[in-house]
Amino acid sequence: MKVGKRLKALREKAAQERGAAPLPLEAAIEAVRGGSGVKFDETVEVAVRLGIDPKRADQSVRGAVALPAGTGRTVRVAVLAAGAAADSAKAAGADRVGMEDLLEDIKAGKLEFDALVSTPENMRLLAPAGKILGPRGLMPNPKTGGVAADPGEAVKKIKAGQANFRADKSGTVSAPVGKASFSAEDLRRNIESFVDALKRAKPSASKGVYLRRMSVSTTMGAGVSVDVAPMR
Repeated sequence: MKVGKRLKALREKAAQERGAAPLPLEAAIEAVRGGSGVKFDETVEVAVRLGIDPKRADQSVRGAVALPAGTGRTVRVAVLAAGAAADSAKAAGADRVGMEDLLEDIKAGKLEFDALVSTPENMRLLAPAGKILGPRGLMPNPKTGGVAADPGEAVKKIKAGQANFRADKSGTVSAPVGKASFSAEDLRRNIESFVDALKRAKPSASKGVYLRRMSVSTTMGAGVSVDVAPMR
């Protein structure tokens, strides 16, 4: 497979920086913003390696954080609700609100939304669709605000710039924290809010250093290592 000049340059840059010392957060942000050479507004992502054992249920890390500067993304939100709850969701700007019709589309794999919210009593109806929603990270969860008695409030938070996070099998948590076009200050505020949310989600069973490594990158860019010590 032929490797493009840009991708080759990014790989070479990443290889050169592997042994480099982590940068202060502000310097890392400037590095990823200045390295964007594509024509679209790239998403800035943060990845944090945690001191947890992801195989243990009592060390799972999952949650949501309202980013002060938003994510810069337009999020399509669907809501499984009826009656007053449905009215609340519609008033909050939900892109799709329904019951049987929404359930049928989900079972058929028609997932034309980026986030799904459900009232508590309707969660049992989503159980059969777990194999469809789960792998895509779309199953509503109370920890991320996806299960709410008042779905309107959940929709508002998601639309305003809520980022969900969950530790993967390696104990790493990743999340979008803005766009390359954001100011350095807005990205810093978002990243610090994300790290604070991670610290609040620390499992009591986790021992030793919790925030181990951190990197920041853009969609098409190489990751830049961040000095996480001041944030612990």
